[in-house]
Formats: sequence, structure tokens, C-alpha cells
Amino acid sequence: MGVTVDQVWRVLQTVEDPELPVSIVDLGLVRGVRVEGDGVTVEVTFTAMGCPCMEWIREDIQTRLARLPGVGRVDVRVVWDPPWTPADVRPTAREALARYGVVVRARARSRRDL
Repeated sequence: MGVTVDQVWRVLQTVEDPELPVSIVDLGLVRGVRVEGDGVTVEVTFTAMGCPCMEWIREDIQTRLARLPGVGRVDVRVVWDPPWTPADVRPTAREALARYGVVVRARARSRRDL
């Protein structure tokens, strides 16, 4: 039996932003997951196009997912639409960041923001 989307999401939950002690899932960076046969495609975004952690995070995703039984190929695609905003951060991440003194103020998405 091949890998499931749920298994992929569980692994992605273990990938942390190297600058913040928070999962990339909880930061709202993972935009989508697809499993087709033994191939896994993950769509991720970043907080900025110049994010210095982009390659680190991409490699971490590929390494961790490649360890899953049944995974033969991992494709990590960077997407910029819709753009990341603080509104994408999950409440669990907000709480974790607050413990470190980082406050994330979420704005509702509006047409102007896109």
C-alpha cells in the first residue's frame, strides 16, 4: 500500500522553520499536498521571496518525505499565489511564538492584499 495524504501531512508537521520553533504547517506555508502512485507533490510558499530559509526548508521536506515507505519521488514546488500573510498562521503557532515574545497580528485578507 502506498503513502497517504494524511501521512504526508503528519511528516510535514515535523518540519520546522529554522528561524522559528514552529512547524511550516502551523505557519501556513504548506499550500497543498498530492499523492499520485509513489510520487508526492508538496506546494509551499514563504513569507517573502527573499526568505533565506527557502532551500533549507525545501531540502528538509524532501529528506523527511523520502524516508516514508512507499515514496519514490518527492516534488517540492514553490507557489506565490495566494501570497502568504500573517492571517495564514494557525492559532497553535501564534501561541508558541508568543511564548518567545513574537506577536503575529493577523489581518483579514482583502482584495487589496492580493
